[in-house]
Amino acid sequence: MSAAIEIHRVSKIYPGKLALDRLSLSVPSGAIFALLGDNGAGKSTTIRILNGLTPPDDGWARVLGHDAWADASLLRKRIGYVPERPKFYDWMTVSQIGWFTSGFQAQGFLERYHSLTEQFLLKPKARLSTLSKGQYAKVGLALALAIDPELLILDEPTSGLDLLVRREFLASMVRLAGQGRTIVICSHQVAEVERIASHVAFLHDGRVLLTAPMEKLRNLIVRVRLRCEGPWPDASRLGTVLQEQSVGGKWQAVLRDPNRTALEQLRRAPGIFDYEETPLGLEEMYCALFGRKEGAP
Repeated sequence: MSAAIEIHRVSKIYPGKLALDRLSLSVPSGAIFALLGDNGAGKSTTIRILNGLTPPDDGWARVLGHDAWADASLLRKRIGYVPERPKFYDWMTVSQIGWFTSGFQAQGFLERYHSLTEQFLLKPKARLSTLSKGQYAKVGLALALAIDPELLILDEPTSGLDLLVRREFLASMVRLAGQGRTIVICSHQVAEVERIASHVAFLHDGRVLLTAPMEKLRNLIVRVRLRCEGPWPDASRLGTVLQEQSVGGKWQAVLRDPNRTALEQLRRAPGIFDYEETPLGLEEMYCALFGRKEGAP
């Protein structure tokens, strides 16, 4: 697949903070690409650079074949963007903000916007200042999707939405990707992301810690469980150890880049029983990579 987004050794420095440190990423066309990481990992800065809202201090970023900063004006009508906290003219109604925005967009925008607001059960005459957080977020989604974008960039898109609307929204993202659209989604709802993402990148301190398609990611991080008679296995021989635990006669480890030869030798070793190797869910991977205990804040 060709790349809808290419980021090459991008660095961004704010006063007293290195936000991005030679970050490199490639997002295939038609992918649902999830950016995951703790607060301060560099996700929001990456999104700002892709949207042409700030230039990189070093390196370059190309979006849909154009320089994200130099060609930002050309990309405006090809990218839909929903920030984590959208802000509109709150004295306008739901209908008026669509009409106002349509003046900057191509023909067909307003019809698509009205259709989307109807799907989201938004009242056309309701003032934005009177909307709940979830309803306000739906307005942002409707404005972004009404562009009929080639690339959709979403920062915490389901925040404030109720369960049924979240499910329908996520299903619509899959449909858009099936039409050849590319979606970049930044979310703390890791379990939700796992349902739809085709590719994932884990960011930490402005760098990519790990990135891969979902089907390959499940082979890059695995959990090994077994019962052991005698000394515990040397986990360092089996791969990069992210977690290790032993209780009674049971032992388990979470490994990144597992050594298949060493694991097969362990499986056949004397004194090893009930050997089990399983892939991790995305939330478990997140906890393992960032040194968290499952369920910890």
